[in-house]
Amino acid sequence: DLTGLELANASLLDEATAAAEAMALAKRVAKSKSNLFFVDENCHPQTISVVLTRAEGFGFELIIGAVDNLKQHHVFGALLQYPDTHGEIRDLRPLIDHLHAQQALACVATDLLSLLLLTPPGELGADVVFGSSQRFGVPMGYGGPHAAFFASREEYKRAIPGRIIGVSKD
Repeated sequence: DLTGLELANASLLDEATAAAEAMALAKRVAKSKSNLFFVDENCHPQTISVVLTRAEGFGFELIIGAVDNLKQHHVFGALLQYPDTHGEIRDLRPLIDHLHAQQALACVATDLLSLLLLTPPGELGADVVFGSSQRFGVPMGYGGPHAAFFASREEYKRAIPGRIIGVSKD
């Protein structure tokens, strides 16, 4: 409900890993033929680091820059932070509309607690929304990272990483 998307799970390792999985999902399902993925320079540093490593392994080209420069690139997807690592909140609608116009996916890293007050990314048009579940007091697992939540549109359910719990009707 907080993400504004139809489907969610919480079986991924952490927020940074979820970001890398969102990038992989974007490549699998986007209709764009581009091999370029854009990362907002104001994402959390640990997230950027993991996405860089995974992009190299997948053979994706990566651009890390200011979101104001997103429109200069033809991409298969973009990683946006809402609110960003410095706490800034920006309207993502124009960026997401631009991505959809080029058949790319909008992946949004977010803080669940902030979504109690902010417009859900799904209502802004985001295709994938993820973040850490720790903000609602989920305890650390024996010193390890906090589990990530990962939400997406129903049409991408077969491409979502991790496990989805519930009743399956095929």
